[in-house]
Amino acid sequence: MSPPGGLDAVIHAPVRLAVMSSLSQGDEIEFTVLRERTSTSDGNLATHLQRLEKAGYIKVRKRFVKRRPQTLYQMTDAGRLAFLGYLDALDALLPRR
Repeated sequence: MSPPGGLDAVIHAPVRLAVMSSLSQGDEIEFTVLRERTSTSDGNLATHLQRLEKAGYIKVRKRFVKRRPQTLYQMTDAGRLAFLGYLDALDALLPRR
């Protein structure tokens, strides 16, 4: 089932929405930080991150810090536009107070 009101199905899943919200500040965020923020397992988070990357909403950068691998994620310009569009669509669905 697709989300109502033109909400982007790629972003609409709770874990992906949490990732996009975290990345919306513009900074690169390490995988372990995203895992903590989303309260999910490595495998589940990796699957959601792959979906966002495939959609072009995030980019991945891998590096080594003191011989340990580190994976960083950042929102792309396309991801920012999609996220802002998602927020606009969500706002249009919410009742006015």
